[in-house]
Amino acid sequence: MYETIPPLTAFGAGILSVLSPCILPLLPAVLATSAGKSKIRPLAIVLGVSISFILMGVVTSIFGAAFQSHIGQLKIMAEILILLMGFSLLFELSLFNTFSKFPLFADMNEEGSISGLLLGLSLGVLWIPCIGPILGSILAMVALEGSTSNGAFTLSIYSLGFSIPMLVLAYSAHFSSSKLRLISMYDEILKKGAGMVIILFGFWMVYHNHFRGLF
Repeated sequence: MYETIPPLTAFGAGILSVLSPCILPLLPAVLATSAGKSKIRPLAIVLGVSISFILMGVVTSIFGAAFQSHIGQLKIMAEILILLMGFSLLFELSLFNTFSKFPLFADMNEEGSISGLLLGLSLGVLWIPCIGPILGSILAMVALEGSTSNGAFTLSIYSLGFSIPMLVLAYSAHFSSSKLRLISMYDEILKKGAGMVIILFGFWMVYHNHFRGLF
């Protein structure tokens, strides 16, 4: 069993993920118009996004549990993945941008909580290219834990951090496009800072898993 991801770390990762430059500018179109049509629909969208992330955590945990007998190889894969995620953030490598501009569905503006839930489920998958480095690092650690309950819990906390800014935007009339652009100005600093943290953590994993007893 690997060390559990601290809830505060998962929560902060969720907040950082939603600040991605290919997500943040879309949120007013996705959420603010929905709030104008139905007060419940933004909640349904956020719920759908959260469900998709939690399912990713459960599936990844099941995968990790199935390969616990090969935990050594699993750790190496996780270390490589986490270091790649960190370097992709730090140096803005386009590892996950192939589908980052995938168009939103035509029924985005339809009324109703059911369509909002379905939209949220879809967005959770479509936004993977935008949040891949951060989400990928979380999922790599979840796979090492190999516990479906911990995986679901960790991704629930991640989803909470992701959802709160979405709901603030959905129910606030004070967030204009200019203010979102101002927030986006700090995105590069946040991404590079997150990349450095992920890289340091990846190298710490390498040391902890392979070299700790040698020094």
